[in-house]
Amino acid sequence: MGVAAAAHLTHDGRRGHARAIAGAGVRATVQLAAVSWVIGWVVGALPTLLGFVVLMYAVAVWTAGRRVTGNRTWRWAALPLAAGVLPVLLVLLLTGLVPLEGIALVPVAGILIGGSLTATALAGRRALDELETRWGEVEAAMALGLPDRDARLEIVRPAAAGALVPGLDQTRTVGLVTLPGAFVGMLMGGASPLLAGAVQLFVLIALMLVQVVAVAVALELIARGRLHRVRLTASEGE
Repeated sequence: MGVAAAAHLTHDGRRGHARAIAGAGVRATVQLAAVSWVIGWVVGALPTLLGFVVLMYAVAVWTAGRRVTGNRTWRWAALPLAAGVLPVLLVLLLTGLVPLEGIALVPVAGILIGGSLTATALAGRRALDELETRWGEVEAAMALGLPDRDARLEIVRPAAAGALVPGLDQTRTVGLVTLPGAFVGMLMGGASPLLAGAVQLFVLIALMLVQVVAVAVALELIARGRLHRVRLTASEGE
């Protein structure tokens, strides 16, 4: 926090990150303490287990949506998160790779939802930043006859694709630079290195799939004007 304040690290030229870092640390402490207690309760029954997963998803939608837009269009963030996470999670459950048990479902669902949240937020912010900066090019493309969606998409696609870089780097360097949580957790739990590596591999592949789908859907929503930073008027539903 002190380093962030001394370096004048800011989010948008006005708000500093020092207070945000302190707040994030406090929130993480409180939330982890609460979750440590709650998980022991929710894993005992299927309804509470599924309810907890839905809660994780709802919080992710709120966080990603507000981070991207700052207005009521944040609700559209539910689509990229669901489009990436839901099919992958269903396949893992139906094939038996992940049992319908809290001790397995909660951490895997958390990893996938968290990855989708990060990809959606990064792609959305970068795409909308690019759209604001290069709006003149969008208007020029539309003036030449390009449909609104296509004109926006040509501008935002390269910027949003950068949201996949952290996940790609993590996958490329796994075992050499980074030792992900699933791998380390299984080793500490007594699993063999081979089994831990196999589980981590399927988690990384599933996570990449989730992130690619999330970015693609977020791009489409931005290109169609569903996710945007323009405040709606009362007549438009604001």
